[in-house]
Amino acid sequence: MEKGELDKSSSADGDSQVPPDPVAQQHELLISEIESTDGHLGTALRSIYDGPEPEKFLNRLDARIKAHDKEIEAMCNHHYQGFIESVHSLLQVRSDVKKLNTEIQTTNVDLKKSGQSVLSRGEELVKHRKIQKNIEAAIETLSLCLPVLETYGKLREQMAAKRYYPALKTLEQLEHTYLPRVSKYRFSQVMCETIPRLRDNINEASMSDLKDFLESIRKHSGRIGEVAMKQTAHENSLDALLVSVKTKKRLAPAPPNPFTGEVDSTAGCNGPHPKTEDDQDPEEGLSAQDLIDFSPVYRCLHIHSVLGTKDRFESYYRKQRRKQARLALQPPPVMHETLEGYKTYFHNIVGYYVVEDHILSTTSGLINQTYLDELWDMALSKITAVLRTHIGFCTDTNLLLQVKNLIVLFCLTLRSYGFSVSQLFELLLEVRDQYSELLRKMWVEVFNKIFDEDNYTPITVETVEEYRRITNVYPFRDDELEKEPFPKRFPFSQFVPRIYCEVKEYINACLKFSEDLHLSMTEKTEMVYNATSNLMRETLWKGISNLIRRPNLTLVQLIQISINMEHLDQSCIFLEDFISNITGARQDNFRASKLQGQSMFKSAKSDAESEIYKQLDLKIDEFFELASYDWLMVEFEGQPSGYVIDLTSFLQGTFISFTNLPEKVAQTACMSACKHIAECMMNLLKDEEVKSMTEPVLQQFDRDLQECEKFAKENPVHDLDGNTFQLAFADLRQLLNLFLSWEWTSYFADYGKSHSLYVRVSPVTCIILLEKLKESDKKRNSLFMAAFKQKERDKKRLVDTVLKQLRQLVNEQSLQQFS
Repeated sequence: MEKGELDKSSSADGDSQVPPDPVAQQHELLISEIESTDGHLGTALRSIYDGPEPEKFLNRLDARIKAHDKEIEAMCNHHYQGFIESVHSLLQVRSDVKKLNTEIQTTNVDLKKSGQSVLSRGEELVKHRKIQKNIEAAIETLSLCLPVLETYGKLREQMAAKRYYPALKTLEQLEHTYLPRVSKYRFSQVMCETIPRLRDNINEASMSDLKDFLESIRKHSGRIGEVAMKQTAHENSLDALLVSVKTKKRLAPAPPNPFTGEVDSTAGCNGPHPKTEDDQDPEEGLSAQDLIDFSPVYRCLHIHSVLGTKDRFESYYRKQRRKQARLALQPPPVMHETLEGYKTYFHNIVGYYVVEDHILSTTSGLINQTYLDELWDMALSKITAVLRTHIGFCTDTNLLLQVKNLIVLFCLTLRSYGFSVSQLFELLLEVRDQYSELLRKMWVEVFNKIFDEDNYTPITVETVEEYRRITNVYPFRDDELEKEPFPKRFPFSQFVPRIYCEVKEYINACLKFSEDLHLSMTEKTEMVYNATSNLMRETLWKGISNLIRRPNLTLVQLIQISINMEHLDQSCIFLEDFISNITGARQDNFRASKLQGQSMFKSAKSDAESEIYKQLDLKIDEFFELASYDWLMVEFEGQPSGYVIDLTSFLQGTFISFTNLPEKVAQTACMSACKHIAECMMNLLKDEEVKSMTEPVLQQFDRDLQECEKFAKENPVHDLDGNTFQLAFADLRQLLNLFLSWEWTSYFADYGKSHSLYVRVSPVTCIILLEKLKESDKKRNSLFMAAFKQKERDKKRLVDTVLKQLRQLVNEQSLQQFS
């Protein structure tokens, strides 16, 4: 260490004293380059051998090598112990490696065994992969085919549903969009071959649909015309001519025209029929489009446009419609005899041209204005000729006026659609009054129509307007009804105001007929009184009599007719006032000219009441026809028979409708019904066809009678004690009490005495019932064991004893009658 320090100090002194050797420096640089370079040393070696003093370099290099060897030796000495330890560790690792190798070989054997299963599963996986690939290919193919099949199915469904235009669109989509995608499949070729046939089928089906439409439109043209004329009537409701249509329309023998709105009122009474407004509301605002489905025409037009046959379709449509026009212009047989014939004629024509006008405005090119004008010009001359001929045969004054008003409405309707009707208005100028027929024959039909159309139920009104509408038609006043809240019920049905209005219409017709006769006021008034009295005494009386005797009238209807007769009786006073007002004569001057209707209505009311009693009995008989007793009943079930429950329910509802009847009539009807029920039940017990019966049957009869007595006691008619009606069942009640209590001792002891509990029981009736009970006992005893025969023999002896005593009573009564 000291030597080194001396060398260093000497070196330092030398350095400070001797300048550095350039060769030595160069050698140091080359050695440093050799130490630090990992690549080629050719350049460095060349520099050494080319440079000066290569021997010195070798010496210096050896010195450097020795210095490095010393450093390596020092380092090895320092790390020798670690090296030895590493060698020992490596030897240990060697033994572990051998052990690990053994384990790896064992594992490898096991892995080979397991690999065999994996390989087999792998083969299966490959197989399933192929299957999956095939499935995916099939799905992909089906994805192409399914839209084709679905579209084809949709096409079939549309054709089955007769949706031909969508079917044609679907067919085009199938042909141009879907089938090219699957052209390589055979089924697509089959479909391609069927497409022309399907297109022809659509064409034929659409034409068939059009033919059905044309047939339907021919049948329903009348309905379209009715609605169109009704709309025109509403639009011109302030026109005086149309008001006159409303007033006279109901006088016609044929049914009223519901499309002019004329059912609401008559000329003599400015009030509506209560049902008319409700009937008109659904028709408000209707058009041809609302009434008829024009889609077959549109579809057929679209289909032929797509198929390129539009011209042929237009020609076919116009040809068929021309044929229908000729049919529509043919008048119905004997059209001149009824207003309905004219209505049908006008409705068909209006309906035809309304349809054509709608087609003109909603289609392009199917028809044009020139075609329609030519068609109308041809029709107009034909209509004018037909009307001129048939009106010449009209002999009914009211029909003539109605036809004239109907022609006006016909003209206004067609003119609103743009058709020229000047010739028809010129025809109206040629119409002359033809009053030559008997008005009374017309009113026979009017009254019969009212009888047929009436529902025979009290008029019910929901609002003040409806109430005023009725009271304006018929001058009925009732302070109690005025105070009642809505809905209110009039005591009479539509029958009364309609008859009242039609009588006033008849009076107006008589006055119109007499307008040109130059009669004085006195003669005119006398004529009106006589004519109205004849109408009531002959025409109306005959109609009401036939009405009351109609076999299909129900009990409720007869009750309402009786109530109606009472109000028609009161209406005679109103009619006399009406005659005085319209003739301008004072009623005091014509007190001798009284209407002959009051006595007629009283007689009709009496006939209706008699028919009520008869119908009530017949209805009760119908219920008893449903009675089905088990005459050999073994055990009483404790419930009333079904027909009795139905009968009492029916009577309860019926007697509620007796509210508006006079009390005496209602009471008589109720008592008559109760007596008839008791009589029918007694006849059932005494029926000769029933040979035997058991005591449970009598108990069932007693239960049914209790139900009837309960009904009677509940006072079905007001202002009368229910016990009064129970008297009708007294005979039957005492009879059943006797047989159920078996109090024959009391019966025989008190027989003939007024205080007897069974004073109404006839011995003959008892004999009949006992014989039937005895017969049932015989049948039953043959089925029982001998242990019970002693009891039955005792009962049989008792029955025989009672029968013997009853026969004695009957014989004694017979002797007393002969003596």
